[in-house]
Amino acid sequence: MSRSTRSALLLAGLLASAGVAHFVSPKQFDATVPESLPGSPRTWTKASGVAELALAAGLALPATRKASARATALFFAGVFPANVKMAYDWRTRSPKAQAIAYGRLPLQIPLILWARSVGRADS
Repeated sequence: MSRSTRSALLLAGLLASAGVAHFVSPKQFDATVPESLPGSPRTWTKASGVAELALAAGLALPATRKASARATALFFAGVFPANVKMAYDWRTRSPKAQAIAYGRLPLQIPLILWARSVGRADS
């Protein structure tokens, strides 16, 4: 298996795991949905879980990998406001919880770059 294929499958696994978590433990995700979004937080939690599962499937298939990688990079950028909300909401929690919440913010950058590299490697 090539390095680029392995990278794509690892990213797919990460997204699939996160997607499943949205359905197994939705409460934690509901809490990160910005109040400015219309509808219920659970609807957004389920929708993002479905999106993550779909992106994972797209990354796993060579025929859809490039388009899915681009969509994944956009998805990672699009969920950034939820991470900002989490960091804000957790500002009074324990130092460990704050470190987790604040640590998620810069983590979006390597995730976006990873998705972009998967898309480029498949070109």
